[in-house]
Amino acid sequence: MSLFQHPIPWDKNLLSQYDMAGPRYTSYPTAPQFRNTFSEKALRNAIDRSNRSRRPLSLYFHIPFCDTLCFYCGCNKVVTHNKNRALPYLHRMIQEMALYAELVEPGRTVKQLHWGGGTPTFISTDEMSLLMKSTRRLFTLAPVDDGEFSVEIHPGRVSIDTMRHLRQLGFNRVSMGVQDFDERVQVAVNRYNTLDQVSRLVNALREQHYRSISMDLIYGLPMQSLRSLQDTLHKVIDLQPDRLSIFNYAHLPHLFKSQQLIHEADLPDASEKLDMLQQSIEQLQATGYVYIGMDHFAKPDDDLAIAQREGRMQRNFQGYSTHGDCDLLAFGVSSISRIDNVYLQNAKELNSYQQKLDMDMLPFERGFTLNTEDQLRRFIINQLICHFHLDFNEVLHQFGVDVRHHFSRELERLTPMVEDGLLCLDEQRLQVNNAGRMLIRRICMVFDEYLQTGEQIRYSKII
Repeated sequence: MSLFQHPIPWDKNLLSQYDMAGPRYTSYPTAPQFRNTFSEKALRNAIDRSNRSRRPLSLYFHIPFCDTLCFYCGCNKVVTHNKNRALPYLHRMIQEMALYAELVEPGRTVKQLHWGGGTPTFISTDEMSLLMKSTRRLFTLAPVDDGEFSVEIHPGRVSIDTMRHLRQLGFNRVSMGVQDFDERVQVAVNRYNTLDQVSRLVNALREQHYRSISMDLIYGLPMQSLRSLQDTLHKVIDLQPDRLSIFNYAHLPHLFKSQQLIHEADLPDASEKLDMLQQSIEQLQATGYVYIGMDHFAKPDDDLAIAQREGRMQRNFQGYSTHGDCDLLAFGVSSISRIDNVYLQNAKELNSYQQKLDMDMLPFERGFTLNTEDQLRRFIINQLICHFHLDFNEVLHQFGVDVRHHFSRELERLTPMVEDGLLCLDEQRLQVNNAGRMLIRRICMVFDEYLQTGEQIRYSKII
């Protein structure tokens, strides 16, 4: 049995001791380090290097529109019932694609494509066809059965006919936000989908030959209890999704206005949230799901679990990914691209994004160019958060760096974690033990150079 299938040992006191706010490391450096001084010249240079590498591409499309407000949501979104707002936005996203297509070497294969939001199925089937047809015109998509083309959906607000249309357009993976089946929780967060709706949808998706179905749940929601979450999880397990994510609800009403509609008195306390997480992990592992890491689970035969076993899994802005060898081009308001050694983020406000494109400008607002040290630390954090070990010889081979010497202070700071049984450390390797997997973000933070500057940045709690 591999590390990823072993039951997670649970020490509530130890988890509480190390639990603190910290990054999720979908990038390194993390987004708060991005700078408004990032230049178009830096972007074009990165694209030139990317073209020379001939790496495959991943495309992300942010469709921000929702017709209802989910109170817990911290995504960049536009809540509206006016469907006419979608088409002008899509035209600008297509324009943005065209600007990048002029810079990207023709023929580079798109192995991965993702529509996120918001609610991508807010747009009409004709608009979906327009966006996908334009994507195929401007980029070279992998054959349908070779690529990973996914879409996020709200299972309570999408029709089976719409999903059939998306399958015909080439989508082969679905990520649905179930969150919770308990009616009291759904009322408290204004997010509704019944077990019957989700069950009928899952059956239809399988009949339509979608290759993978992923479901998202959230623990720590208002009115949620240990028993209600257990009941939701039983129902979800019976539906047999290929992947599952169980996210911690981070209550940050000072950052997300919609969360001010949630009554803090209705939220479970920190101790109960830990119990919810423990129960969820044990429940899923007992039914055969592999604990990938952090919030993510997958069936042993799912591509994500296979990629982890084979050492190919990477982390990016969509979470864990099977295609870490891709450069990511992200389109739409607030979206973040990763191209060679740069990150860049589009304008966060819809008007600003559209105005930049109306002036025929690339709509990025800020970015970051990684230096050699950043790339080294990004590699280390990715190895730890995806594979839970670091081979010092591999670092020496790739970067010419002696880990024991270069990171002597960081390794010293790991000493208490070694003593607490979270990891093992010798002359050749750092190995995260099963007891440390829940605290992998805390372990990665030791190697985050930007956390040592003292700059005050608000992150969600690790657990």
